Amino acid sequence: MKKLILSKFLVITGILNAVSSPDISIKELINSIEAKQVTIIDVNGPNSYNNGHIPGAIHFSKNKTILKDLLPMDKNTLIVAYCGGPSCKAYLKGINAAAKLGYKNLRHLSAGISGWKKAGQKTSKK
Repeated sequence: MKKLILSKFLVITGILNAVSSPDISIKELINSIEAKQVTIIDVNGPNSYNNGHIPGAIHFSKNKTILKDLLPMDKNTLIVAYCGGPSCKAYLKGINAAAKLGYKNLRHLSAGISGWKKAGQKTSKK
C-alpha cells in the first residue's frame, strides 16, 4: 500500500513539475524552420527516429546528456519538442530538459511525427 501511495505521489509530482508549453501547428513550425528560427527535439525512441524524423531534429534519447551542447546559446530561441502523436506525453522530457537549461520559448508539436508525416512533410533518416 505504501508503494502504491508513493507511486501516485511521484506521478502527481511529475505532472505538477512539468513545464507548460503551448502547442505549435505544423504550418507554424514549417515557417520557423524556413526562417531558421527553431531548434527541434525528437523525443521518440531510436527505432522511430531512425524510421524518419523532422529534418534537423535532435534525437533526445541519444543526446540527453549533451543536450546543453546541442542547443543554441540564446535562451530565448524557439525550442519545439515532439513525440509520436497527440496522445503521447514523452515530449515533456525534452521540454523539461530544455527548461532546466534555462530556455524560455518552449512549444509542443502535438501532431507529433505521425501528424507531420500525415501532412505530407519530408522526414530525414540521417
